[in-house]
Amino acid sequence: MAEAFNDLALPDAKAARYAVVAGEIAAVLEGEPNLTARMATVASMLAASFDDFYWTGFYVVDPDKPGELVVGPYQGTLGCLRIAFGRGVCGTAAATRQTQVVADVHAFPGHIACDSRAASEIVVPVLDPSGALIAVFDVDSARPAAFDALDAEGLERILKQAFG
Repeated sequence: MAEAFNDLALPDAKAARYAVVAGEIAAVLEGEPNLTARMATVASMLAASFDDFYWTGFYVVDPDKPGELVVGPYQGTLGCLRIAFGRGVCGTAAATRQTQVVADVHAFPGHIACDSRAASEIVVPVLDPSGALIAVFDVDSARPAAFDALDAEGLERILKQAFG
């Protein structure tokens, strides 16, 4: 696996890094049908690929409690165990099915502070091949404004490739 990406001043390099890690993830996941194994692999490989990603993981739609996410495979410090749709950044992404790029989590209405180091966050809805929401993918950074449109595009592409 390639070295972690740490030069945020070079958008072309960031886009290229996403392309490389997308190929690496696709190669590792080829033929693996288990959803938990796929999620664990994606979380691990992305955590190792970008220095600003200090928490990467999934909050999975709980089949027994509609409208609620439960923590799934992740890399990082302790995560929140459950998040209601519409609550915080993850719940907003689940409710709207739209990627949330948050430059300052402290300014986000209803932000849930699972870890006090979080300064910025990106959350991407994860859809299955039929278009049903199965999870959200959450990345936290201790650096303000760590995420941008390139991150949204790169993560959306990887997650669609892995789960859609």
